[in-house]
Amino acid sequence: MRRYGVLMAVAAAALALNPAPAHADGLGPQPGAPCPADFTDVMTRLPDVGDFLVCQASGMWAPVLGPFDPAGRWLSYGAGITLHGQGFRNPNLRSGQWTAAPLDPSAVCSADQVTVIGPGELAPVVHSPGEVGQPLHLEVLPKLFTITMNGDCLWSEDQPPGLG
Repeated sequence: MRRYGVLMAVAAAALALNPAPAHADGLGPQPGAPCPADFTDVMTRLPDVGDFLVCQASGMWAPVLGPFDPAGRWLSYGAGITLHGQGFRNPNLRSGQWTAAPLDPSAVCSADQVTVIGPGELAPVVHSPGEVGQPLHLEVLPKLFTITMNGDCLWSEDQPPGLG
């Protein structure tokens, strides 16, 4: 019995010293999990429950509590994350030019956008396909209701010259 306790302690220590990537196996980041230093202020959304996380300067993913200003960088993973745009109250991101960078050479970034036409009326889905391992440049549409960002990708709002 004591041998199993020692093995469990050794395994726990190994995991603590060498944590798995924040989005291993498409599971996505988890609260308290490490995030890369260059992801500071990047946001993402947990699957199913819809909670938001932000990568803090401390290098850890943390829950976002309460409403927040639209974010300029998002991490998508696995089956994708769905966000609300400026056609919705409390948008998660702004309309405009965006670039999605694949985090893996085999990743494909793509987006599915739905805009508001009028009260209670939504436009058909606009699909923006990407190519394997290539950045995707797209316009996040005005009056955006929802966007689903697909692929293991880092999405960044393009800044106009002089504002970056």
